[in-house]
Amino acid sequence: MHRQIAGSLTGRVTKWLVLVAVVVITGFMGVFSAKLADVQNNEASSWLPGSAESTKVLEELSASVDPNDIPTLVVYHRDGGLTDADLAAMEDDGAEIADLEGVTDQGVLTPAAAEAAAAQGAPVPTLVSDDGQVAYLYFVLNFGADGWNAIPAAADEIRDIAKIDGGEVHLAGYGGQAADSAEAFEGIDTNLIFATLGVVIVILLFTYRSPILWLLPILCAVVANLIATGLVYLLAKYADLTVNGQSQAILSILVIGAGTDYALLLVARYREELRRHEDRHEAMAFALHRAAPAIFASAATVAVGMLCLSFAELNSTAGLGPVAAIGVTVTMLVMITLLPALLVICGRWVFWPKRPTFRSVEPTSTGLWAKVGRSISHRPRRVWLATTGLLLLACLGLFRLDTSGLSTEESYTKEFDSIKGQKLLTEHDLSDNSNTLQVVTDTDAAADVVSALEGIEGLSSPGEVQPLADGRSWFEATIDADVSSPAATGIVEASRDAAHAVDGADALVGGGSAFYVDTKIASDRDSRVIMPLVLAVVLLILIGLLRAVVAPLILMATVVLSFGAALGISALLFEYVFGFAGSDPGFPLFAFVFLVALGIDYNIFLMTRVREETATYGTRRGSLIALASTGGVITSAGIVLAATFLVLGSLPLVFLAELGVAVALGVMLDTIVVRSVLVTALNLDLGGKIWWPSKLDSADVPLTEAEVEAPMETVH
Repeated sequence: MHRQIAGSLTGRVTKWLVLVAVVVITGFMGVFSAKLADVQNNEASSWLPGSAESTKVLEELSASVDPNDIPTLVVYHRDGGLTDADLAAMEDDGAEIADLEGVTDQGVLTPAAAEAAAAQGAPVPTLVSDDGQVAYLYFVLNFGADGWNAIPAAADEIRDIAKIDGGEVHLAGYGGQAADSAEAFEGIDTNLIFATLGVVIVILLFTYRSPILWLLPILCAVVANLIATGLVYLLAKYADLTVNGQSQAILSILVIGAGTDYALLLVARYREELRRHEDRHEAMAFALHRAAPAIFASAATVAVGMLCLSFAELNSTAGLGPVAAIGVTVTMLVMITLLPALLVICGRWVFWPKRPTFRSVEPTSTGLWAKVGRSISHRPRRVWLATTGLLLLACLGLFRLDTSGLSTEESYTKEFDSIKGQKLLTEHDLSDNSNTLQVVTDTDAAADVVSALEGIEGLSSPGEVQPLADGRSWFEATIDADVSSPAATGIVEASRDAAHAVDGADALVGGGSAFYVDTKIASDRDSRVIMPLVLAVVLLILIGLLRAVVAPLILMATVVLSFGAALGISALLFEYVFGFAGSDPGFPLFAFVFLVALGIDYNIFLMTRVREETATYGTRRGSLIALASTGGVITSAGIVLAATFLVLGSLPLVFLAELGVAVALGVMLDTIVVRSVLVTALNLDLGGKIWWPSKLDSADVPLTEAEVEAPMETVH
């Protein structure tokens, strides 16, 4: 940021204008922020692209099958067997549930109704287990396009009705899963934010060792979150942006974590300048002038990296791109406007009890990171070779990373009600008839397609073929496996192979399990396309920032190496410590984008300072000064960001827990190992060569022992 612009933002009058402007914007956007949960779309079917086979099936069936139908089961269980009174109670419950708002005209299928239909030769599922211990009701809920938001209240009504004395009752099927998913994300707009802020406050208190200073970064982070979530709400409401509970959780975490990082960098530079300038307005002008380029570059890297997700086929992934980019951009703007204004308004006393007085000694010149730099400088090549070897060793854990997908039970870190119901159905050999395969085919070849699907293990006999428009027909068959399990995936793939092999049928296979299969296919494609794209755009940003080629290439290589090591270690933790069954197919892509975009931040913070000091001291001496000056603040920033992502583990979702662990681990590797050891060692070994083709350090003079041991002080 230009010196005059920086000064104008924090002048004696403009600081108050900035404060008033931000307060007005926050008040306006805060009204919309509270409504973000109302525009979430968490239905799996809305995440897939139009090119997916299951989406095409849904489109062809739209006139015959309502896409808003939610098959739901109420599962009853009694050890020793359900009594006649229990079965009678089920019939009464079915009649009462049928009268509830949202239950379709199809009514409720009860054991008695199924038995009567079977006696007349109708093809109906078995609703009572052979051992008599488990039975279930089947019905369909439909609340139109607002189904997701209406499910929790409907689930509460059904649970109030369905009860048996001495037995247990569970809500399962798609309706039960939707209710549990809503519970998993319940309070995400408040509980998660409060937990994150609590963690950050503790870390800031330890970092600043001031009972007052932490308030300003936290206040600015809250303001940024209100503005960002309000803006995202407007885009979701009026611009068709896909927002789900997952992206809202990541948005809040990212805003608070990144905002605190930017605040730490700016406050640290401001404290330095307060020791050099008597006037705090002048000190802030210099601090903002020096720190803003790193903050701009960091925010641009994360925002552009996130926007690369917009090229994803999965709508949920594509939607996260602009959501996260908006959050980071808003956060950056708040941290270079509101935070400087508040710091200048408050004055030096806000640093109490350790106020940085004019002409006092800069403590970082002889601190921990200055000592680390000196120890690396004696044998930099040996250091970076050894560090690289250890990180490559950690990458071997990638061979244990299983991204084939998770069953419904495996997707949560606790056992929800629908999972208990599904387990009872499985244990007592009852099929969950809410999970069906839907097949659309040309009418003339329908019989051949039905025959082709006969005998596929885990797939029931196809039901009646029903006509559609334009010479097309469709039918269903129940999948005897959990909707998102690997077993269901195998059944869908076998069914598609068989149906597609029928000449002239133009058969398409969809349904609930097929959605999960298509999600994996889209996730694999997105990883192949987006990962190289993110690397390319981040590299271009680094080249523009550092005005060099070699240094950006080195930084990108170190971040990719850090990503591999973080994922390798995480895979071992998932399997042997947490006991997770595997990972979501989209996990590697999300982890990659966050770790590359966020991990490069700390290298940006370091290397912009190295470049600044190189102009005066040369690359090697400048690297030691930069490490001494930024080491503490970057480590603190890394701890804050790692801790905020770990808060994702408080949500009972394996995907978010794994993402939080992987990003936290990767961030800590970046801040403590990659940035402080590996990058610094490479800088000291290569010297001025890292700036090629720039002539920034054409002398490329080796360090003398006296320079290594000299205090790490800068001159301005």
